[in-house]
Amino acid sequence: MIYDLRHRTTYDYGEAAVTYARCVLRLTPVSNSHQTVLDADLKVTPKPSARDDRTGPFGEQILTVIVDKPHNALVIEATSRVDVHPTKASDPGLSPPWEAIRGAALAAPSLEAYGPPVYVYPTERTPITPPITEYARSSFTPGRPILEAASELNKRIHADFHYDPSATEVTTPVLEAFNARHGVCQDFAHIMIVGLRGLGLPAAYVSGYLRTVPPPGQPRLEGADATHAWIALWCGAGLGWIGFDPTNAILAEDDHIILAFGRDYADVAPIDGIILASGDQTLKVEVDVIPQTEERPGAAR
Repeated sequence: MIYDLRHRTTYDYGEAAVTYARCVLRLTPVSNSHQTVLDADLKVTPKPSARDDRTGPFGEQILTVIVDKPHNALVIEATSRVDVHPTKASDPGLSPPWEAIRGAALAAPSLEAYGPPVYVYPTERTPITPPITEYARSSFTPGRPILEAASELNKRIHADFHYDPSATEVTTPVLEAFNARHGVCQDFAHIMIVGLRGLGLPAAYVSGYLRTVPPPGQPRLEGADATHAWIALWCGAGLGWIGFDPTNAILAEDDHIILAFGRDYADVAPIDGIILASGDQTLKVEVDVIPQTEERPGAAR
């Protein structure tokens, strides 16, 4: 499936002009075994005085820009075309025992971007947390196939936790979200990662987009889609990385488009940076995820 993506972020500073902004942008999708990027463009308005493109430690595409002229609004627009490859379904019951995957991950020699050892150890945002480890352990009984166990954990998080955008912030500790049983996709992904790593399994945080399907007979609303987060679990050399979406209790397959792959949210935040200003700001984010087989929003009929 080929998708056209548009991600437009607008920061409006009102009458209090910003005199300096330095932004780190991770808004260009990556090419990997899941997908191929056919085209990509990233525009910043006002025009930056400096730009630096590089590939990050986890294979993510990073653009750092500096805007040092006074401005009352900053607009960041990323467009791309991505070919998401069909996913081969595997029989969960025939996957290797999870203990075998744990041993293989620790013995793997690769420290490259997608090497499993990189994603076994805790981070500041995903510390080893005994209550979350024990929560995950009930799905990972001795000898259970890893896909079967992970699928159950994925569904349990969806069933036990309530999606609530007002319950947490981007900096909310994972244990706080776990105890509250409320949060958003970032929280659900961090909770699943912490549980898996507590069992010694390599789990990665994935940022990207999820295709939404409008109701039958209704047009797709322009800008109505959003960024999303899920996890990827290394299931051995044969199966590789498998995506799980605990927010929706599904596998991350053809409807999921990857922006970046890291250890936690901090590694893959779509936009971060600093500004020099004296006033408040308002934020508006518009995202479109359009399969090539669909008509673009607003197109003439």
